[in-house]
Amino acid sequence: MIFTFFGDSLPVESACFHCRVKVVQSSVKLTTFAVSIKVIMQYIQVQFNCEPNTEVLTDVLSAGLGEIGFESFVQIETGLEAYIPLPDFLPEQVDQLLSDFPLEAEITYYFREMEDKNWNEEWEKNYFQPVVIDSALCIYSSFHQIEGEFGYRILIDPKMAFGTGHHQTTELMIRELLKMDIQNKSLLDMGCGTAMLAILASMKGASPVTAIDIDEWAYQNATENVRLNDIGNIRLLQGGAELLGDETYDVILANINRNILLQDIPGYTQVLNRNGRLILSGFYKEDIPVIRAAGEAQGLSYRYFSGMDEWVTVTFCLE
Repeated sequence: MIFTFFGDSLPVESACFHCRVKVVQSSVKLTTFAVSIKVIMQYIQVQFNCEPNTEVLTDVLSAGLGEIGFESFVQIETGLEAYIPLPDFLPEQVDQLLSDFPLEAEITYYFREMEDKNWNEEWEKNYFQPVVIDSALCIYSSFHQIEGEFGYRILIDPKMAFGTGHHQTTELMIRELLKMDIQNKSLLDMGCGTAMLAILASMKGASPVTAIDIDEWAYQNATENVRLNDIGNIRLLQGGAELLGDETYDVILANINRNILLQDIPGYTQVLNRNGRLILSGFYKEDIPVIRAAGEAQGLSYRYFSGMDEWVTVTFCLE
């Protein structure tokens, strides 16, 4: 994934750490998660200098950092910048993460304290740009001036939740939705983030629509975005696949990451209607064989994949 923000900050240097990592490469691929910044809080900025500086390496690094409290990330020329609330920052956790890092790399890092700001406001005004998908869709916020005709317009208050349309996987999911006939079909959006996909599905006639995200900030943001677009048929839930019960769906969207998808594909299959479609994203083209095998093991029929850069969506059908 990784896009976020951050503007000017106070240059208060705190420390510099060097960590050499030479580990046999593994197949770990954790690539996406929701990110959120509380409104006003003091943050630590940590700069990671990576050799080699590849998208795969920074994706794996950011996923690991997310698990120890880091909330947002920026890819830079030398590697990755990461941000964490000051009370949550423990350098020893970073050192442990790097010592256990599953890819062969040399990583150095240093950190500094940043001034207090309303970072959501900074990001919204300076970093979130409208997303235009041909003439079919425009995703924008209230501070944008939008010109032109579009088939669908979605107004979102992003709050830095993953799923604003900028990332390749989100755009791939958007394009899949745009070409589908989902009129009067029930739809589930797992890992909904901003709820942008659920909102688009509702606008295209899907009903009822359920959107689920495990992150509290994403859930609150999704609730606000549904209200902003005056959508009345989306049911929002906070949690994971454990919330799936007796309700079944004609279409299921899940843009999460490979490991979570592999864990949850059986649950998705149980709530997918006959002739229903399961569309998955949040992983690389090289992961297709393991995703396909997991789906087919549950009786799903593999249909096709779509790609953008190294990222893909895979579509299954339950016949």
